Amino acid sequence: MSTASIPDDGVRRVDGELRAALAAGERPARPSPLSAALTFGWRGMLKIKHVPEQLIDVTLTPVLFVLMFTYMFGGAISGSTDEYLQFLLPGIVVMSVLFTTVYSGVTLNTDVTKGVVDRFRSLPIARPAPLVGAVLGDSVRYVIGACVVLGVGLAIGYRPEGGALGVVGAIALVVGFSCGLAWRMTSVALVLRSPSATMNAGFMALFPLTFLSNIFVPPETLPGWLEAWVDVNPVSLLATASRGLMAGTADWGDVGWVLLAAAALTAVFAPLTTWLYRRKT
Repeated sequence: MSTASIPDDGVRRVDGELRAALAAGERPARPSPLSAALTFGWRGMLKIKHVPEQLIDVTLTPVLFVLMFTYMFGGAISGSTDEYLQFLLPGIVVMSVLFTTVYSGVTLNTDVTKGVVDRFRSLPIARPAPLVGAVLGDSVRYVIGACVVLGVGLAIGYRPEGGALGVVGAIALVVGFSCGLAWRMTSVALVLRSPSATMNAGFMALFPLTFLSNIFVPPETLPGWLEAWVDVNPVSLLATASRGLMAGTADWGDVGWVLLAAAALTAVFAPLTTWLYRRKT
């Protein structure tokens, strides 16, 4: 029956009853920003659970680097594969986690292009909650990647002199820096138009930073102009601090510079990402 066949007083009565029924129930409280962010963080972890193959490329490539560089170049670079492994592995942990930050941007760009972000806009939540939650969820992915590389290193002979506390400290430092870098990746994701473009831009930025660093070779073996760049490369600082923590010889000045760099990345790119996100939504 169409509404045209219902008398006006009947329509008003039904409308009044409907409004009364809706008003009778107590509305749920608006979620706090922290609660909303944690919920979106859990969403990111569920993606890892349901699509675990997304971790293959970001963990398999660093594992291959560990095996190839240790057994092919370890003797030539350090005179011993065992000695080179002690130098190389903390740097590969750094590289594996930094590469994983690219997928923080890819995931956000995918949500934007598929219209998922438009659905978030209709929810009664703090606007930055999806961004903060995504970074929190991705931090679990960073820990998984670091642990996989470390597990392979332990299996082939790596022995951290700093013990478990040094290893945990190094992983925490790498994850903290990577969370700051993830904000940079998400800001790029909100500017570019496709996930593939976001991935290409992320890796184009990371490849020079990681390969032109002290991850693979000591900087004193490099030409003077390249050594000067390696000494100020933030990835080199992170690798040096991680080596020190795992070896039990940490230079707290290096650790402090890494923490300062992570704070600077967050201070610059978190507000920028939030502003770009508001423009998108």
